[in-house]
Amino acid sequence: MKVQVVGGGPAGLYLAILLRKADPAIEVQVLERNAPDATFGWGVVFSEDALGALRDADHETYVAITDTFARWDRVDIRYRDRLLQSRGHSFSAIARKRLLEILQQRSFALGVELAFGCEAKAVPAGADLVVGADGVNSTVRRAHEPEFGTRVEPEGCKYVWFGTDLVFDAFTFVFRETEHGLFQVHAYPFDERTSTFIVECPEATWRRAGLHELDEDESLAFCERLFARDLEGHELFSNRSIWLDFPKVTNASWHHGQTVLVGDAAHTAHFSIGSGTKLAMEDAIALRDALVRRAWDVEAALVDYELERRPVVERTQQAASESAAYFTRVAGYTHLEPIQFAFNLLTRSGRISHASLTVRDPAFTRTLDAWFTGASARVAPPPVFAPLQLRELQLGNRIVARADAEAVSGAGLVLSGFVAVSDAGRISPDTPTIDEWTPAHRPVILQLGHAGRRGACLPRAVGVDLPLPAGWELVSASPLPYGPYSRSPRELDEDGMATIRDAFVAGTHRAAEVGVDVLELDFAHGYLLASFLSPLTNRRADMYGSERLRYPLELLTAVRRVWEGPLAVRLSVTDWAGGGLAVDDGVAIARALVEHGCDLVHTVAGQTVHDDRPEYRRSFLTGLSDRVRVGARVPTLVGGHLTTLDDANTIVGAGRADLCILDLPSSDVERKVRAPSEPAERQIAQT
Repeated sequence: MKVQVVGGGPAGLYLAILLRKADPAIEVQVLERNAPDATFGWGVVFSEDALGALRDADHETYVAITDTFARWDRVDIRYRDRLLQSRGHSFSAIARKRLLEILQQRSFALGVELAFGCEAKAVPAGADLVVGADGVNSTVRRAHEPEFGTRVEPEGCKYVWFGTDLVFDAFTFVFRETEHGLFQVHAYPFDERTSTFIVECPEATWRRAGLHELDEDESLAFCERLFARDLEGHELFSNRSIWLDFPKVTNASWHHGQTVLVGDAAHTAHFSIGSGTKLAMEDAIALRDALVRRAWDVEAALVDYELERRPVVERTQQAASESAAYFTRVAGYTHLEPIQFAFNLLTRSGRISHASLTVRDPAFTRTLDAWFTGASARVAPPPVFAPLQLRELQLGNRIVARADAEAVSGAGLVLSGFVAVSDAGRISPDTPTIDEWTPAHRPVILQLGHAGRRGACLPRAVGVDLPLPAGWELVSASPLPYGPYSRSPRELDEDGMATIRDAFVAGTHRAAEVGVDVLELDFAHGYLLASFLSPLTNRRADMYGSERLRYPLELLTAVRRVWEGPLAVRLSVTDWAGGGLAVDDGVAIARALVEHGCDLVHTVAGQTVHDDRPEYRRSFLTGLSDRVRVGARVPTLVGGHLTTLDDANTIVGAGRADLCILDLPSSDVERKVRAPSEPAERQIAQT
């Protein structure tokens, strides 16, 4: 069997090593366009879990790599005038040049043919398997780009990659405020003499600072001046260090015929979570394993390889994208106190939580908990059990339960579910109206709404948005049916708007009479008030079409006049549909709601139209809550399949929401044991 690997980086060299180890009869050739000692970049980071896979795949390479590692278990965060430290984060790093030397030497020892200074201008012919390991700008991938379904998009901030002769003793984040905006640094040691020093900032900040007009040397000098205090008299080094946009690479397929992609040719993950080389070398392990498992049947092995690796890579890319996005808007978090800012930073990608950080560094979470609850004691309850003040109402904790959930008794607030302002505003015949509804639990948040064009449906136990055979008249912002089986609503005129506004005001009086603690107006999920907000559902030609917020704000203002308690709005922050509201639009709406008296935003998403493209996963609404809380400076309530107290502690502790809806699964940890139908002695005798 003949294998040609295009690209002599870590992925290509490591795959060549593993293939020759698996079967020395295989002919493996690596084509690399650069000289053997040419490399761009500085250090390569490995987490502890990555090292286990390398140890098992090729112990000799593992020993050679780990013998030269710089190691640390601490993250330092320099924010404002404070240094915050978190321990228990086991990482190692090695100079990229040294890593390539080790892999080249091991390849030579195993009989791999290495051809340097050999640029493949097309996919090599004559091999049983061609591996594209030639990085972000892969020649192999470009040759079959339509078949691979390649997408390359910029992600995150502008960044520049330097080295420095200051040897840091931890992974170090530095945040520096300037008149141009916020700059941040990711720095870590990779040998006994040198550290990586990455500087990044949003493009707007980069331009205001004039960095787009500076050459390589001038840019380096700017960064040396800016971070002089952190460099402690040391200098920065350049290795073609120019400002770049990080390219996020995805492919619909990683293989085509006898050609397969590995590493950055197949996928990239933003450097802020340090997984690029790890993913590339793990790809090599998975491809080798698939070929061996399938007895060198290339076609079957490539399918196996992709099925195994794609879910792992996509999860990592998701975490990396969330981390990259975090750094584009990190300036929005500078109002947070240092300990919360640090916790927010550490948990940004979702891979560290309050519970896992407690295992790694109990002193850090103990400090966070004490600060959050305002306790002077060394031991304090975690963030979710801290009280919350909303106007004159004080909630005992940050947990919100649905009215039909088992956890109602321990919750700080109970969510009523949809209650209609009138019979015509019901979703289905079993939807309660405000005139007949009374709270079963306290404190309660009443979700008051009008179904609009999603009304007059069969009960949802039968199906979602299935119209009644003979329902009532529907109204909406525009005469557009909700789904393919829905009836067309009547466009609401100004008299109708006034009637519904008065119904909400009357419902507010009723809510006060029955002792509602928090009143929530439903502006979400395609119901009546939400239909005014979205361009997908509001096609009006009058002022309520040109100013889509006009009617919802009029109604909010009318309710605010007669309601003295906490007032919430349930808001679809994004429509999850082309041409609809995007997240930035949702944040702008939230700001307007706050200006008109809203005290709390309950963040949800989608369902504005029946054919939206939801992004459901665990905690899928947390990022939206974070954006609204930071962008509108308003407390938020969030759900989105939060199933553990750890989810809630992480979200609340990091300042991503103030209240969390917990969907706890039923517990069968303890149950009564039924007595046997006959004595045990007799059962044993019969057996």
